[in-house]
Amino acid sequence: MLVRVSAAAAPASLHPLPSTRLAWLDALRGIGAMAVVAEHLLPWFIPQLRPYWFNIGVYGILVFFLVSGYIIPVSLERHGDVRAFWFSRFFRLYPLYLSVIVAVLALAWWVPVREAVPRDASALAAHATMLLDVVGVGGVADTMWTLSYEMVFYLLVTALFLLRGHGHSGLLAMVFAAGAVVVGLVTSGAVMVGVWPAYVSFAVFAAGLACVVTGRFRTTAACALGVMALLLLLLSSRVPWLGVAVVAVMFAGTAIHRWERGDGRLWPVAVTTALVVMAPLWAVTSGWWWVQGDVWLTTIALAGLTFAGGMALRGRRLPRVLTWLGMISYSLYLVHHPLLKYFVAVTGDLRKAALPVQIGMTVLVLALILAGSALTYRFVEKPMQELGRRLSDRGGRRRESPGDLRAQPEHARDDGVLGQEEGQVPDGVRDDVSQRDVLR
Repeated sequence: MLVRVSAAAAPASLHPLPSTRLAWLDALRGIGAMAVVAEHLLPWFIPQLRPYWFNIGVYGILVFFLVSGYIIPVSLERHGDVRAFWFSRFFRLYPLYLSVIVAVLALAWWVPVREAVPRDASALAAHATMLLDVVGVGGVADTMWTLSYEMVFYLLVTALFLLRGHGHSGLLAMVFAAGAVVVGLVTSGAVMVGVWPAYVSFAVFAAGLACVVTGRFRTTAACALGVMALLLLLLSSRVPWLGVAVVAVMFAGTAIHRWERGDGRLWPVAVTTALVVMAPLWAVTSGWWWVQGDVWLTTIALAGLTFAGGMALRGRRLPRVLTWLGMISYSLYLVHHPLLKYFVAVTGDLRKAALPVQIGMTVLVLALILAGSALTYRFVEKPMQELGRRLSDRGGRRRESPGDLRAQPEHARDDGVLGQEEGQVPDGVRDDVSQRDVLR
């Protein structure tokens, strides 16, 4: 999270040039995506290069969650239209997500689906909502767990928007950060267990979103979804303090954006940072190497400095490779781990191979991952996002009622501010080889 922001990121420069206004966000996504890939790749290919003074995967996750928190609520506010927001989210997330699920299941005869995925209908229900980690269900692809917290955040933000409570991002960030400390002290895991959270959440999710999208009982349905998301986060997450801390990080990202445009203060972000640093140190579930005081602090500090550096460079020309990686970051996030598993299934264990062999295989698999991610972006993500925009625009010709617009400020609905980048999903990682005990 952001501890300090350089002078170049001060509120005096609230509106970067349109041509470069989003390059820094894409660059941050690119950095986060490659950090995630490195976290999974190094233990399999060149384990001696894996850093242990910070956790490179959690670092990437925090960067992505900050970016998501920074842009997602403003995307909703800009539209003033929850229907358009959820159309965007669906066509942004689900097509590639479902494609990867189908591919992994189709190749299960070769590389079996991980044991954390239940062999019953609860897996289907949990994957349908993306609320995997908060209902105690493993994802078909290992990295899908972070999408649970994205979805929780979307549901909370939608409810807050309709209740006109979305402007208090700094307070919400501090409340969730304090909650992470308290939850870590009192619980070691999920209170609600079994298959029923997956089934109940699916029913509430489907009915609630139908109401939100169609406009029938919209505010009531959004509130029900928000309450459900909060209860799942607190009571059925695999690692409750971590889930609550993640939501605090995303609200901190929103608070940073509000500070940047002159609508809020930055000190709540500092308080949130301090609380998130403390959250795991006395938690019942402490013991993982990456939540030891020095490693956890270093990881958070690096993520905050990276985000601050991106803000300081906004409006400037950035390396195209970083912005390109950011553009394909969602594909990179979902595709890379299955590809790593298939590659290792062909090559065998490379951890004790000669260094030149390890380096050669690393270069080869990186090329495969980047090519595969570029292809899925080009042929799955991009066409489906365009379809979603067309359908949303067609439905948007019928104006929402004034009550749904909630009197948003004019600049929050200005298409020139956040244009076509409506909160691309942060990427995360779960190391199935050497960190089975980290988040499971």
